[in-house]
Amino acid sequence: MKSLLLIDIQNDFLPGGALAVQQGDEILPVANALLSQYELVVATQDWHPADHQSFAGQHPGMEVGQQVQLAGLDQILWPEHCVQGSRGAEFSAQLNQEAIQRVIRKGTDPLIDSYSGFFDNARRKETELGSYLRSQQVDEVHLVGLATDYCVKFTALDAVDLGFRTVLLSKGIRGVELNLGDCQRAVDEMRSRGVEVR
Repeated sequence: MKSLLLIDIQNDFLPGGALAVQQGDEILPVANALLSQYELVVATQDWHPADHQSFAGQHPGMEVGQQVQLAGLDQILWPEHCVQGSRGAEFSAQLNQEAIQRVIRKGTDPLIDSYSGFFDNARRKETELGSYLRSQQVDEVHLVGLATDYCVKFTALDAVDLGFRTVLLSKGIRGVELNLGDCQRAVDEMRSRGVEVR
């Protein structure tokens, strides 16, 4: 069975949000149009505690975009975003949420970030996404969402590693692009690792 994965379509990643992706709102009509084509729709949701250590504000003297070591990994510092229970963490009101059958929350551990919907960044812990998809006899996942060069990329790469046929629906993704070319590099990496790009 095929499943549509909606990656982090949350207010803080949309225009006006704390970590807004340029033209991020352009994916909303694409996502909504796809929903009826899938038996199973799963959404991932960044769900950070207020003291998450990936937030620049937790590191006095450091700024957004700088790097620190977090749980033994290089960590880019982000503005405070998608804090549990905040409006920024909510899914966009323009997203048809009635079609979502399961929400997978990630980034809940304050000491380690979690770009992928399947694992934290060090793969020390996994979310319930992989086991849930298997319990539903899913063998193929199609991805749309935010952001191409972070959460979409790492979710797609982990899906391939876990044995799912993985398809990136390129009309339904937008990226952060901290550095010029990041999004294209992300798409190229996904393709080289076995993700089908449509």
